[in-house]
Amino acid sequence: MSQQPVVIGFDLDMTLLDTRRGIAATWRALTERTGVHVDADLAASRLGPPLRQEMSEWFPSERIEEAVGIYRSLYPDHAIAPSNALPGAEQALDAVRRVPARIAVITSKLGRLAELHLAHLGISVDKVYGDVFHAGKAQVLQDIGAALYVGDHVADMQAAALAGIPAFGVTSGPCSAEDLRAAGATVVFEDLRPFPAFLNGVISVGRAVSGD
Repeated sequence: MSQQPVVIGFDLDMTLLDTRRGIAATWRALTERTGVHVDADLAASRLGPPLRQEMSEWFPSERIEEAVGIYRSLYPDHAIAPSNALPGAEQALDAVRRVPARIAVITSKLGRLAELHLAHLGISVDKVYGDVFHAGKAQVLQDIGAALYVGDHVADMQAAALAGIPAFGVTSGPCSAEDLRAAGATVVFEDLRPFPAFLNGVISVGRAVSGD
């Protein structure tokens, strides 16, 4: 039996937490501060990629870094309180603890902002890895020896595939079940409620096994 602790990775936005209302509020505050119009609801509907990618849809290149800094300064006051756990999130984390396994949150959001969300909701995890996306997430998954990654974006599924581990996809984010499967998802569900039963099938005696 492996002596290394089993680690399960989770994305944050629209996988564990519904952050859309708070993020939309932050985008509106950014528009007020900068005078640059952002369709806040549209921006909040396509969470997953790094902030600078979305920022480039609204700001000229020479203003992106300034806008990112302002957005992040506004975020704690606007985005944290309106967010809530998605259906099945708490049960999914409890299932990981019962394995027992360690919980890693791996997100494109800055780690300190992800930690604010988790602290506000009283959600305890073992480690947060922030400011990573796609291949960056895959590298973290490999570095920590993750057995499984859970996410809502095609890039999450691809990150798991690059890391050579199963991926549990949820359609609570911007991507369809078909897109998640095409990107390499082992299974896809509407939310995390089926996760505990799935986890029982992929973790056996402290080791990752086939998800089939």
